[in-house]
Amino acid sequence: MVPGKKTEKGKSWSQICQSEGFRALKEKAHSLPLKPGVYIMQDEKNTVIYVGKAKALKNRVSQYFQDSATHTEKTRAMVSQIHHFDVIITDSEFEALVLECALIKRHKPHYNILLKDDKGYPYIRLDGREPYPRFSIVTRPAEDGARYFGPYGSRGATQGIVDALCAALKLPTCGKKFPRDIGKERPCLNHHMGRCDGWCRPEKTEEEFRDTIGQAIRLLEGKFKEVGEELLGEMEQAAEELRFERAAQLRDRYRAIELLGKRQKVVAGSLADTDVIGYHRGTAKSCFVILHYSDGELAAKDMELMGTPMEGEDSRVISALVGQYYLSRAVMPTQILLPCELEDEVSLTRMLSGQAGRRVNLITPRRGAKADLIRLANTNAVEEVERATDREERQSKLMEAVGKLLGLSETPRRMEAYDISNTGRDDIVASMTVFVDGRPRKRDYRHFKLKDLDGPDDYASMHQVLTRRFRRYLDGDEKFGILPDLLLIDGGTAHAGVAQGVLEELDLTIPVFGMVKDDRHRTRALVNPEGREIGIQQNQAIFSLIGQIQEETHRFAIEFNRLQRRGRVQGSVLDEIPGVGPKRRAELLKQFKSVKAVKEASEGQLAQVVDKRTAQAVYGFFHTRPREG
Repeated sequence: MVPGKKTEKGKSWSQICQSEGFRALKEKAHSLPLKPGVYIMQDEKNTVIYVGKAKALKNRVSQYFQDSATHTEKTRAMVSQIHHFDVIITDSEFEALVLECALIKRHKPHYNILLKDDKGYPYIRLDGREPYPRFSIVTRPAEDGARYFGPYGSRGATQGIVDALCAALKLPTCGKKFPRDIGKERPCLNHHMGRCDGWCRPEKTEEEFRDTIGQAIRLLEGKFKEVGEELLGEMEQAAEELRFERAAQLRDRYRAIELLGKRQKVVAGSLADTDVIGYHRGTAKSCFVILHYSDGELAAKDMELMGTPMEGEDSRVISALVGQYYLSRAVMPTQILLPCELEDEVSLTRMLSGQAGRRVNLITPRRGAKADLIRLANTNAVEEVERATDREERQSKLMEAVGKLLGLSETPRRMEAYDISNTGRDDIVASMTVFVDGRPRKRDYRHFKLKDLDGPDDYASMHQVLTRRFRRYLDGDEKFGILPDLLLIDGGTAHAGVAQGVLEELDLTIPVFGMVKDDRHRTRALVNPEGREIGIQQNQAIFSLIGQIQEETHRFAIEFNRLQRRGRVQGSVLDEIPGVGPKRRAELLKQFKSVKAVKEASEGQLAQVVDKRTAQAVYGFFHTRPREG
């Protein structure tokens, strides 16, 4: 955030630094001791928004409350929301590190670097106490008498092992329950396609099923050679007995198990002896990569994309990510190769070794084969970020082009658009749509039902809706707590002028442009309150974006208008007529289109739509009522 840029609360950074609350926080930070500990930043609702550790609390926390140009945009955004903070003093940096990790995991603060996947390595579970046991995937083993195989790498890779195992041994993957469903129905399509041995058939026994499960267990234990030799023996015997179909089935199973063995070896490499950390910080995204090596071979890869972290130093970011990643894992490698030295490497080593129950070495290689592995991990991180940010960069360039075309001093990230829809004095509504970085943010859309208007008046309607919207901002309403960088109004110069007038009345400064349509009701240009038109058709990307915004805003207004009309019609005067319920009311309105037309219809015309008695009641209701005077 550059100096003078408005925050979400509408104050610039310099204004925040001069506020009484900021000075009080700064004074409290300077009073902290020069001791290790953890600081906990909270907003006005007592929500924890950031947790950090420090060698010396006074020095670290005081840095946040300086009017420093070195603060990043995210740091300033975070500081602008701090209402108060607490600290916990510890005896050592190590205790501060452990406590920080625990508090981050508990509170998941918005401004901390957070890994999404904290579920640990997956395991394959098999409960042999069941008559027909099935394989399942779990996060952690439990002391429940079942057998657990693993841990493996990703959940997807583990599911692949289970699927390959079932395919190789033709185990059931359907939803049938055994022995409950045995013999109840014909075998499913899997059996007819040769993917399952049809364990739901009465001729298949529990003993055969358990023998097959026994083979599966040995395969998960890595005894592929042993199982393969058994299958080869069975295959040769079947061939000698001229049971060629059976021999072919056993041959296919043998080949499937060979492939399974290779796959198992790769996936089981999550128990790697070496992990290599890669990291890359992009303009919009950052990526954390872990390459798992076993016996010198790459066995698996984990990665996580995240928004660019708030803190500026890569070493601090990597330290936080390594701590979160391994504290949630059930297994630890022997060594972890790091792309840079970490300030708290000694404490982190102690913490991870304590969890593993053995020494875990953190190494920062400078040259040689290990340094090459770091470069490979970093390259993976770079490629993931570039792939993920292609679209974001395109949108960023588009928004820069919009700002340049309109002559704005800064790129508009948040745009709000407004449209009015009316079908008479009783159904006047307005819509507000929000686009952030060129994409709709539907959770921020708002509807307005306009009040106290003497019939349709687009200018009075626009004045009312914008006044209500920005007054609610000034009153601190959270639903309207963020100011847009650009206002787009459906209409021409006069509509834009009304919007500009509202902003001046409320002492707000936001660029305003009207969205002008051509004869075919397509957006052709933007116009400012002074009447200067800006053509957008020469830039196809901008033309498409503004057209999308105008159409979306119009659609949102029309939908709300229809909803209001439907609600009003459902409360029709026809409901007052004895014998007319929702069904007959709908029939009458479908035929005559309006209550007025129903009122003007003859009794005979009404009888063509509803029964005679109801037609008499409707006609009598409208023609025998006393006149209003």
